[in-house]
Amino acid sequence: MKPRYKKLLHVGAILLLAFSLPLHAAVAHQDHPYHFGFKKSRNGQLPSINEEGFKSIVDRHGAVFLGDTSKKELYLTFDNGYENGYTPAILDTLKAKKVPAIFFVTGHYVKDQPELLKRMTREGHLIGNHSWSHPDMTTISNEKIKEELTRVSEAVAQVTGQANMRYLRPPRGIFSDRTLAVSKELGYTNVFWSIAYKDWDTKVQRGARYAFDSVMSQLHPGAVILLHAVSKDNADALGSIIDEARKRGYEFRSLDQLPQMQAGTPQALPKNESQAPLKP
Repeated sequence: MKPRYKKLLHVGAILLLAFSLPLHAAVAHQDHPYHFGFKKSRNGQLPSINEEGFKSIVDRHGAVFLGDTSKKELYLTFDNGYENGYTPAILDTLKAKKVPAIFFVTGHYVKDQPELLKRMTREGHLIGNHSWSHPDMTTISNEKIKEELTRVSEAVAQVTGQANMRYLRPPRGIFSDRTLAVSKELGYTNVFWSIAYKDWDTKVQRGARYAFDSVMSQLHPGAVILLHAVSKDNADALGSIIDEARKRGYEFRSLDQLPQMQAGTPQALPKNESQAPLKP
């Protein structure tokens, strides 16, 4: 090959690389995984995601972690990856206290606990999507995400008759710009949380009082409370949590009563979330 052709090929390769780098960088940025976290509420102050590095992404895709922070309303949510024997007691308490909740379920749960799913819907609770196999969705393709979510929604509909599944909790709280965009296109509102504690480890249960204190110490207006139904502590403390929250003037609402859901379109986080961050 003549020198001038070699030179042309070399220049062409450099140009191709230069033009492709921004695209690769954009794709990589879109797929950057985030683990949901937040600055916890203390003494009634609002929690914050201002310092986590993903607020703009959560905002842009209409995901929620707070309700209306101007009102003393609470949203009770449970993650049900598998059944550990405590969901019937949780449902008993919710029924006795007349409190709505949402249960985010996996494919395993749908196959293993159809009667509990029927009871949830019969007693007025929502069932949300927690994916079929609980993968890190940032590591799978768009088509696989669709398959994971569709299998759950169709299976739940077949068992319970629940026609629409509007809410998604990403497995393990891991998400990216891409996964939020894909799930939003499928009609889901991603639901994170503003109150949580380490309750999922069934080998480290510390008693109902610990669960009660962990939740109540973080209580704030518009809170989305995450509890794992596998926890005995949660099942034992739930009635006391509800009673004490009501004593403090709080009301429990369904996710369908979120202002952004009643408006018909998921919207950004409430403005006062960014205006009232926690003090250092």
